[in-house]
Amino acid sequence: MKDLKPGLKKITEIEDLRRVAERKVPRMFYDYVDSGSWTETTYRSNETDFDRIKLRQRVLVDMDNRSLATQMIGESVNMPVAIAPTGFTGMMWADGEIHAARAAEKFGVPFSLSTMSICSIEDIATHTSKPFWFQLYVMRDQDYMANLIQRAKDANCSALILTADLQVMGQRHKDIKNGLSAPPKPTLTNIINLMTKPQWCMNMLGTKRRSFGNIVGHAKGVEDLSSLSSWTEEQFDPRLSWDDVARIKDMWGGKLIIKGIMEPEDAIMAARSGADALVVSNHGGRQLDGALSSISALSDIVQAVHAENSDIEVWLDSGIRSGQDVLKAISLGAKGTMIGRAFLYGLGAYGEDGVRRALEIIYKECDISMAFCGHTDINKVTDDILVKGTYENLKVGRF
Repeated sequence: MKDLKPGLKKITEIEDLRRVAERKVPRMFYDYVDSGSWTETTYRSNETDFDRIKLRQRVLVDMDNRSLATQMIGESVNMPVAIAPTGFTGMMWADGEIHAARAAEKFGVPFSLSTMSICSIEDIATHTSKPFWFQLYVMRDQDYMANLIQRAKDANCSALILTADLQVMGQRHKDIKNGLSAPPKPTLTNIINLMTKPQWCMNMLGTKRRSFGNIVGHAKGVEDLSSLSSWTEEQFDPRLSWDDVARIKDMWGGKLIIKGIMEPEDAIMAARSGADALVVSNHGGRQLDGALSSISALSDIVQAVHAENSDIEVWLDSGIRSGQDVLKAISLGAKGTMIGRAFLYGLGAYGEDGVRRALEIIYKECDISMAFCGHTDINKVTDDILVKGTYENLKVGRF
């Protein structure tokens, strides 16, 4: 830790990064990250259900030569964690997607860029040296969709992530109350709040990237931020179906990941679609409030995929705030995980250094916890590390 900046030396958990980010980031953008839909019941249970799962401590086993290295869709990773695609990332820190992508590349984990990112596909390709993943929202404008997929190909993206759970937008009360829109509404409250965030303001003044780089100037009729809001409201396609998945897979021609699977029936459809991975995710509790937590849905989905004799990988997203959460997900059958808020807190707090610190924290927690549970290879971890009765009951009442 000797190369860490002074402020980072005392950062020992993701919650530390969250508290710093809350102080540094304007309220409307912080709340966009740190909130869920409606009553936020699912948002909270994503975290608390992880806490209910208990680990079995083993002793007097050889804990030397530990490794978290594995593969996700055939790509070597230093731990089974990928940076999830998140919108508005560049509003947490100026050029945020670039900083996060650099941190991920240096750490040896995949980075995913959202359609609704501030930095463009081309920005990330220019500022990184390894392939990254691109997340696709399906829009009504077919020409724009084809162009977007081609841009991802031209940028040498190694996988396409199709988000399946945002055909319609969940209602997020904090965003409405904060006047979050594109462009943001300059209310008196927001202006006063911005005046208390001098570092954020100075960073933003130093970049030209303050709109949605994958949309503005690329979508028909969207030449600046003033026309963006109405375009996005009209463009999310509620008619998205499994037939579209086949069409998109053909257009893309590469590795495909389907994100937003929460039920075994949909997992089976994803397996039959020919996708390379599916992500058990409830969009961080930002869509259907009252849905299961992702970790409580995981086991049934893993079993459904195994029953299909499918090679599709099952990953988990939503609720991960520690390396122990990663370890628990792997023990219940996930091949990999994705983190959103955990890295965004780091980004909002300290930029690229903060993202790196978030990854370091998760790595160390996962590594040490795995050792305490009697394992040295993440690829050999199973549910034998879990206390019986603390994870099976997550599914009580499901059927």
